[in-house]
Amino acid sequence: MIRVEFVKLPRPEKARILCDLAEEFYQQGRRVLVLVQDDNQGVTLDKFMWVWKKDAFVPHGHDNGTLECLDEPVVIVADERNPNGAQVLLLGKPCSLEFARHFEHVVDFAEVHEEQSRDASRQRFKQYQENGFGPYLRQ
Repeated sequence: MIRVEFVKLPRPEKARILCDLAEEFYQQGRRVLVLVQDDNQGVTLDKFMWVWKKDAFVPHGHDNGTLECLDEPVVIVADERNPNGAQVLLLGKPCSLEFARHFEHVVDFAEVHEEQSRDASRQRFKQYQENGFGPYLRQ
């Protein structure tokens, strides 16, 4: 069964959490794909991943079509494709259930910092449940 984990996000600080999670899974030896809103957000996250924590190093690439990222352990993309054969999907934006099925582990966010985001997060959680994903809230 695909593990779908929700991380509670009480403030809009998703970039830092995405970096922390990418580092965690990379240190476990797992390949990671980070899905972002668009290439602009991808460039921003790519730059941030180099500096977000002084003692961290997460080898990564931003696959915007100009570089080949097949060998990168962590890849940032803006569309639903998996160029590095990642097992873990970190959702900077929601994705289709069909795309999520290609991963062993999916991390989504329970964005509780505003009502509209909170309602959308609850709807995604319910959608995962209804489709047999067995989502849970990360402690």
